[in-house]
Amino acid sequence: MDLGLADKRALVTGGSRGIGAAVTVELARLGCDVAFTYRSRAAEAKAVAGRVEEAGRRALALQADVADFAQTDTTVAAVLESLGGLDILVCNAGITWDGVLWKMSEKQWDTVIDTNLKGYFNYNRAAAGIFKEQRSGKIVNISSINGLRGKFAQCNYSASKAGNIALTKALAKELGKFNVNVNAVAPGMVMTEMAETIPPEFLNAAVKETALGRIATTEDVAHVVAFLCSDLARHVTGVVVKVDGGQYI
Repeated sequence: MDLGLADKRALVTGGSRGIGAAVTVELARLGCDVAFTYRSRAAEAKAVAGRVEEAGRRALALQADVADFAQTDTTVAAVLESLGGLDILVCNAGITWDGVLWKMSEKQWDTVIDTNLKGYFNYNRAAAGIFKEQRSGKIVNISSINGLRGKFAQCNYSASKAGNIALTKALAKELGKFNVNVNAVAPGMVMTEMAETIPPEFLNAAVKETALGRIATTEDVAHVVAFLCSDLARHVTGVVVKVDGGQYI
């Protein structure tokens, strides 16, 4: 099925690994030129850029800390100059730093909130101004089912993800009259590099929670993101799509 994404220009934050890398490659496969940010691991970023170019599309890898407000404008300006515009934003960059609240440090709280919530504010804000002026655009924010239900030892992470869900809904109201769609995707457990370090008993517990009895792949999430970035989803805005195999229910 043609999603109508040929020659669109996309920016993906945290696009060098995990869900972000899968989204970056999927959008390129569907015809987008894709810029993406990464914080470290330059070799992984170079590899993802290579996969975009193998799909016949332009790639732009930009080292950036999404929590840095001033750096956001510089990064977005580089995307506009290199790709000639912007049609799609996917905010994905995120971290975890788990611990029960009574043992959580201020640094643990601030670091997760700054990356997972302020980082989304930074890039949503930058894209909103562009999309409002051109009266078109798609924003997809990667959240989590733990932003909907909470998770033991993840007060900081759950709060950040609940926050970006609220950000998504509020921004959808603000940008709707300008023909801009803003949606969120809430994965459950996904088999990423981060998940590979989780003890087997916790992975098995996640599998038992799901209706489908398996852990999602990064491509499972990327397919849904691509749909929300397409005009097939032109009448979908302000929603949270769970991609969790029934884990939430």
